Amino acid sequence: MAHWLMKTEPSSFSIDDLARRPRQRTVWDGVRNHQVRNALRDQMRVADQAFLYHSSCAVPGIHGLVRVVRAAFPDPSQFDPESPAFDRRSTRVAPTWLAVEVELLERWDEPVTLAILRALPQCDTLQALRRGNRLSITPVSVAEWRAVVAAHRAGRGR
Repeated sequence: MAHWLMKTEPSSFSIDDLARRPRQRTVWDGVRNHQVRNALRDQMRVADQAFLYHSSCAVPGIHGLVRVVRAAFPDPSQFDPESPAFDRRSTRVAPTWLAVEVELLERWDEPVTLAILRALPQCDTLQALRRGNRLSITPVSVAEWRAVVAAHRAGRGR
């Protein structure tokens, strides 16, 4: 099983939105970056877990855990002319973009904030913290995963 960090802006889609969805599941669509698309296609598998990270908000941080329940498939938003993620170059025969389906595992009352993540020595290599990183989905090492979960359990998310 691999681990990931999936970023979302809570003004667009938050962990609370996910918690209100039927069966607490959603299609993670709208990815429009080839590197992330390739990771969805080549690396992300059913049962992989991810931190759900809120960005572009007052207190950025990890707000909970999700699990991949459906591996990569053509992103339906690329075919919808009403969607902001519509891509007129994509076709159903040769889709460009992929999505996965995730379900909520845990919603954390207190997030592990960006400040806490930066203070964890094991997270020095966390790709999402690198200067200039704009990727919405990034891999997380086992050591990074364990450090964040331990920080959450220790109440350091406060």
